[in-house]
Amino acid sequence: MKELFFVIWFFLPAGIANVTPIFATRMPFLNHWNYPLDFYKCFNGKRILGDHKTIRGFISGIIIGTVSSYLLFKLSFYLPSTIYHLPSWYYSSNSILLGILLSAGALLGDAVKSFFKRRANVKPGSTWIPFDQIDYIVGGLFFVSFIHVLSLVEYILILIVWVAIHIVSTVSGYFLHLKDQPY
Repeated sequence: MKELFFVIWFFLPAGIANVTPIFATRMPFLNHWNYPLDFYKCFNGKRILGDHKTIRGFISGIIIGTVSSYLLFKLSFYLPSTIYHLPSWYYSSNSILLGILLSAGALLGDAVKSFFKRRANVKPGSTWIPFDQIDYIVGGLFFVSFIHVLSLVEYILILIVWVAIHIVSTVSGYFLHLKDQPY
């Protein structure tokens, strides 16, 4: 149970960063940041990333993910140790750097997937299983590995738990009319 708490707690900033762009599209004061990350550039006749990957989503995701990392770090000092297990390295880590790496990694993992999605002729906004479920996880874990390497069990648990969380949140987003498809 404590390991389950750790994989949720530790990776939550990446998960939050991954969903932030969906909410950022509904913020009218952010509309002027609605410019594609690929600057409308093409590679072999196809857009590099497409219209769904914007500067607004990327910047807002990193900011919100990083702030959430900092808040989770501060909150961790007030939780009873009987319900959670956070390794000692977590407390010696820089929560801001951890948040930036998890958030940027998650969003860049999603962008890399979009690049390959365009090459595979998958329509923008269409589901591409299993890549839509793992892109942000692989990206976040890769970037955070520059400051800390997790155990194999932790990597596997993060993958399993966060794929499940992604599926539940995507289906919920569909029913809340935030997403066009339920998966």
